[in-house]
Amino acid sequence: MIDINNLYFKYGKNELFSNLQLSVDSGNIYGLLGKNGAGKSTLLKIISGMLYTDKGNCKVKDISSFKRLPQFLEDLYYLPEEFYLPPLKSSEYETIYGDLYPSFDKEKFREYLVEFDLNPDSEKRLSKFSLGQKKKYLLAFGLASGTSLLLLDEPTNGLDIPSKRQFRRLVAMAMSDNRTIIISTHQVKDVENLIDPVIILDNGKILFNETMEKINTELSVSVEKELNPEALYTEENLSGFTTVTKNSTGEEGEIDLEILFNTVVASGNKIQSLFSGEV
Repeated sequence: MIDINNLYFKYGKNELFSNLQLSVDSGNIYGLLGKNGAGKSTLLKIISGMLYTDKGNCKVKDISSFKRLPQFLEDLYYLPEEFYLPPLKSSEYETIYGDLYPSFDKEKFREYLVEFDLNPDSEKRLSKFSLGQKKKYLLAFGLASGTSLLLLDEPTNGLDIPSKRQFRRLVAMAMSDNRTIIISTHQVKDVENLIDPVIILDNGKILFNETMEKINTELSVSVEKELNPEALYTEENLSGFTTVTKNSTGEEGEIDLEILFNTVVASGNKIQSLFSGEV
């Protein structure tokens, strides 16, 4: 689906990406995790063709994103963290923008709006919606667009707790083997049981790109009373120490995304060696 090779990118004189490599397959909901400023939003903009690189290439279904060809744009939906909704009624927005996507499904759009507790026949101008309503409206539109690639930057920002649950349900409903969704977020708890595989970006580098099956096969998490010298990562808590070690039991474990992220960022080289089979 997406192939990024030897990609370099700078903001002015400040280099963000250097020889970045990334491969993304179809039929998955990827989680793109990273600290603020790690380059998550920039990476999504590069994939969407909104930013051009200094060197290297980015292809989506063998089409260069930098060319922004019509067949590329009509098969991609990008929802940035900061967005604008014009003073149009829902029906007007649907007519104008829905025609940009050949596979846009009007019935599913209405269905998703109802699931998000939004009235498809409302006469209210979209610009008058609350932040949460605007976000849900654009999420519903994106899921109904029928595009094979969706890029969602911090999609749960501005959503209340019930809306976050609705979001997870609708994303799962809208998935198919021919579709790929990349969710960039630092609110990992909001997408804990939704994303797979996990991509971790730190300081402009891809530290990690693995499936949850592989993660839970290779890593084990336990709470121990004392520090474990073999730990890949340790976090002190009220019960002792949350400890991440190499899984030597042969049984698939379970690790939450927050602990996984902290482990990878703190022990990047050890984790990369473990997952590459070097240790």
